Amino acid sequence: MASNKPNKLAFLSMPAPASYVAGLGRGASGFTTRSDIGPAREGPSAEVIAEAQAKRGEEVEPDPEQFQDPDNEYGLFAGTTYEQDDEEADKIYEGVDEAMDSRRRARREAQEQAELAKHRAERPKIQQQFADLKRGLSAVTDEEWESIPEVGNLTRKKRRREERTYVVPDSVLVGDRSKGEYESSLDVRQQQAGGFETPAESGALTNFVEIGQARDKILSLKLDQISGTATTNGTSTSVDPKGYLTSLDSVILKSDAEIGDIKRARMLFDSLVKSNPKHAPGWIAAACLEEHAGRMVAARKIIKLGCEQCPKSEDVWLEAARLHNNEDAKVVLANAVQHVGQSVRIWLAAADLEHDVKAKKRVLRKALEHIPNSVRLWKETVNLESSASDARILLARAVEVIPLSVELWLALARLESPDKAKAVLNKARKAVPTSHEIWIAAGRLLEQEASAPSDTKTPEQRAKELEVVDKTIEAAVRELRRHQVLLTREQWLKEAEKCEAEGSVRTSEAIVKATVAMEVEEEDRLDTWVSDAEAAEGRGMVGTARAVLAYALKVYPERRNLWRRAAELEKAHGTRESLDAILNRAVVHCPQAEVLWLMAAKEKWLAGDVPAAREVLERAFVANPESEQIWLAAVKLEAENGEFGVARELLIRARTVADTERIWMKSAVFERQQGQISIALDTLSTALTKFPKFPKLYMIQGQIHQASSNLAAARASFAAGLKATPKEPTLWSLASRLEEADGKSIRARALLEKARLLNPANEHLWAESVGVEERSAGAAQAKAMLSRALQECPASGLLWSMALWAEPRASRKTKSVDALRKTKDSPLVVCTVARVLWADRMIERARDWFGRATATDPDLGDIWAWWLKFERQHGNEEQREIVRTKAVAAEPHHSPVWQSIAKDVANVGKSTREILEAVADALK
Repeated sequence: MASNKPNKLAFLSMPAPASYVAGLGRGASGFTTRSDIGPAREGPSAEVIAEAQAKRGEEVEPDPEQFQDPDNEYGLFAGTTYEQDDEEADKIYEGVDEAMDSRRRARREAQEQAELAKHRAERPKIQQQFADLKRGLSAVTDEEWESIPEVGNLTRKKRRREERTYVVPDSVLVGDRSKGEYESSLDVRQQQAGGFETPAESGALTNFVEIGQARDKILSLKLDQISGTATTNGTSTSVDPKGYLTSLDSVILKSDAEIGDIKRARMLFDSLVKSNPKHAPGWIAAACLEEHAGRMVAARKIIKLGCEQCPKSEDVWLEAARLHNNEDAKVVLANAVQHVGQSVRIWLAAADLEHDVKAKKRVLRKALEHIPNSVRLWKETVNLESSASDARILLARAVEVIPLSVELWLALARLESPDKAKAVLNKARKAVPTSHEIWIAAGRLLEQEASAPSDTKTPEQRAKELEVVDKTIEAAVRELRRHQVLLTREQWLKEAEKCEAEGSVRTSEAIVKATVAMEVEEEDRLDTWVSDAEAAEGRGMVGTARAVLAYALKVYPERRNLWRRAAELEKAHGTRESLDAILNRAVVHCPQAEVLWLMAAKEKWLAGDVPAAREVLERAFVANPESEQIWLAAVKLEAENGEFGVARELLIRARTVADTERIWMKSAVFERQQGQISIALDTLSTALTKFPKFPKLYMIQGQIHQASSNLAAARASFAAGLKATPKEPTLWSLASRLEEADGKSIRARALLEKARLLNPANEHLWAESVGVEERSAGAAQAKAMLSRALQECPASGLLWSMALWAEPRASRKTKSVDALRKTKDSPLVVCTVARVLWADRMIERARDWFGRATATDPDLGDIWAWWLKFERQHGNEEQREIVRTKAVAAEPHHSPVWQSIAKDVANVGKSTREILEAVADALK
């Protein structure tokens, strides 16, 4: 029975009206999804949309493209120029818009915020709606979590059926199993048939016999190539296995850019030689370009054309010879001689091409026929002669042809005998009167004759012959000045050094005597000569320096500093006899110079001649009866040699003749060293009545009492000394150490504070204070005291060295840089840096820094001891001996540990080497 009720969904199956577009009335023409960016389907065309809008009575919007300029696809005004006026107008409009927008901005923003809050209150976000429920989840227990049911499929969609599985047949499994197997046996039936079929069904058979023969043939070919010979197509070729890789290295592979550069350069050079064919460098450059490109044939052709175009250019011929092999180069140079026969370089190149000495001689003699006045050709020809007689003949001919060549004259004189050499030099002097080399050669010849060993010559005769050398050089200076040859003083000194370097010391002295006073003002002569001597000594020219000082001493014989400088030069570079001679002359000319007497006596003593040393001091007493230093030197000489009674008598006489504070102090020290404590104290009491302001007397008196355990008397001595001489830091330090030894660190600290007030910015007092704090209060208090010390004495090397060692090991290197910069490379800081490197196991660098420290101030004995201690641990015996030798030569006297050991009564009479070993043992 058919129902009369209308079907509400019947329109879904009805066809769409003509030109119907879904959603067009709502303004939509399609939709997109998140997985498909873009229209889901192609939208209607513009004509369809316009027709639909016309049926609905909507007004058709004008097409914006209809006003587009057909000649400009971007806009009507796109082609106009944006000028400065347009920019100013845009800025004005932007300013107006900004001003309008700033009006009521606060009110507008507040209104927008209120509307937004109202909207959020009416339509809250899902997150806000469930915020209270999310907060409540914190109270949910584990049982409640587990009781929450799993989310099922609540939709009404049909579930997809699960995939069905089927059982795989056994045949498939067996086939898959055998798919990856390999058959290792051969088919006997196919082998009997004569071969195996290939996998491809082409019917071809594989012959393994032929494959083996081919392999053997290839292997034999490779072996033949390695051995050096190979046969290919019946042709035998040779391969050098050793030079093969080298020849591969010589193959130059050029890039495209280089090839392009070569082509452009070839065009330029081609244009150059065509436009100016007589320009020799152009031909040479073009040939070198082809050589660089590897085209030797083209290079030789080009240089050949260059030789034809520029036959007078020796450079072109030489380049042509270079580009050819030896035989062809000979032909090229033979042609060159036809055009440029006066070229010395061409002839020398031709001689170099000859490998036989006779052929070389033949070429050079032929060259001398063409160019007889070439000194170089004559020299090369003479050098080829093996016998002196032939060379002498050639040189005799050479000086006839070229009489103005000084080199040839001198070479001839060297080959002649002394008598003939004099004649040669006389001829040379007449031929070349402006040459100083000939005069110097004459002087050297005379020196050689005078110094020649002979049994018939007496020393007086030798001295007279050597005086002729001086006269010859003086005559040379006069004659050269007469011929207007004015060599400067520096040039003459250089010639003197040159003569000394070649072994002619007497000629060097003669040159110095004749020329050292030239061009020097009278008031500047002494300083100039001393600086000349120092410069010559620095260059290792000791003879020249000695000659300059000898001339200066002749002019200024009364200058004691000049005599001392000459003595130091002889001590460093001369012999003991020459030093004694200088000192004997010095004390004669400067009898009042105490230091020269002392040096003379010391050298005699070091040589082991004690009577001679006594004699020198006796003469010194006569010249200087009241000299404190000479009296003390005599006392030391007698005491060191065990003559204690004589030394005591000398001290008694010295206190009468030269009544000085130092002599009284030495008297007390001598008696103390001899164990005469009471006499020493009586001597000190008498001395203090005469010299109450001399602090060392109080120091010795206090030390004697302290050594005798009489602390009260020692304290009284130090107190009296501090009252008399409050500016003596050593006395304050001794008083502080006495209190510290008595267990009164507080009193020691107070004494040092008072000392620092009276002696501000004294590094030794600050260092002593740091030591007291370290021994009594601990490292922290010592570090604080050290910081205060560095603030008051920022450039103290002693304090910075203590600060460096107090730093942690990781920061010592950084601190070392600051210390070196602020103390300006103090030797104490340099030594501490060396110790830091030593601790870090940088052995070689530490050794270098120890050397720098001792070179900066060799008088500091502790540095030498640290270096020796270092070499004991890381050096060998040779290196240790070097340190000892250098320390003995330096004779150090200062440094705290060194002085404490050297002045100890138990170490009296010990040498510098023994003191050095003791100090190295005491250092920690």
